[in-house]
Amino acid sequence: MTPVGLGQPDPPGQLGAISRAGARDTTPPSEGAAPPGGYYGRAVLKEPVWKWEVPAYLFTGGLAGASATLALGTRWAGNRPLRRAALMAGALGVVASPPLLIADLGRPDRFINMWRVAKVTSPMSVGTWVLTAFAPALGGAAACEWLGRLPRVGRMLEIVAGGLGPVMATYTAVLVGDTAVPAWHGAHRQLPTVFAATAAATAGAASVVLTPVGSAGPARRLAVLGSLGTLGASHSMKRRLGEEARHHKGRLASAATALLAAGATALALAGPRPARRPLALVGAAAVLAGGAAERFAVVEAGRHSARASVPVPSSG
Repeated sequence: MTPVGLGQPDPPGQLGAISRAGARDTTPPSEGAAPPGGYYGRAVLKEPVWKWEVPAYLFTGGLAGASATLALGTRWAGNRPLRRAALMAGALGVVASPPLLIADLGRPDRFINMWRVAKVTSPMSVGTWVLTAFAPALGGAAACEWLGRLPRVGRMLEIVAGGLGPVMATYTAVLVGDTAVPAWHGAHRQLPTVFAATAAATAGAASVVLTPVGSAGPARRLAVLGSLGTLGASHSMKRRLGEEARHHKGRLASAATALLAAGATALALAGPRPARRPLALVGAAAVLAGGAAERFAVVEAGRHSARASVPVPSSG
């Protein structure tokens, strides 16, 4: 499920497989087997085979997108230390993302092949081209800022990256929801909100770590509000899912909830006081860990949901 999977026929591990995650398994049973029911005796849905690189990309991509928008907002607010920190956090997320995608694709040339298709009606295609524009824009803006060169170019690139940030932070949620996996498809309206809130929380937390205390106020508030927003959106998603909500209540989901709640509390208590900087750092670390756990929990919920899919009765 490599989140920029686009146009590939069948590359293993690619997010292009995300739309095939609910495909039926049509492999016929072995000779002499007595199928107990279902489509050739198998479950209706294939279990997603994504490795750890996929949820890791969901985390780094979301953090990068929200950080770019935070940097653009702080430019208009005149908070240069926070803007520099947000650009650095976003750039780190962008640098980490391509290796994760390529590792999941298996071969670098598959990453290049994803540019063969441009289709505005396909979330995968839109996501691929958003990433293609977003990554160099954010990387260029960060380079201009830290090298002190080409300020006008850097400003334009920052505007492009900041404008694309919300799409970058949420397009993977649209991809996940656009499948037949019940735990994902049933939450397709809530998942973008969950992903957006988590991205905002982690972007704020990363900037808290990288920004001097006196300038970190907006980032701290963003981390707290994003954490609370994630908890609220996740609760709403589970309530609307009904029976399928059980797949979103595993250990990873519980860890994400606990870490985000604890991190938001610590950041709120730390406030702007320099003496409480260690508490703010602990809170920011908890929010970052909670955001990562939430992404892994969503992927794990899809695996459990597909595994538990009810077989279709055999036609005999």
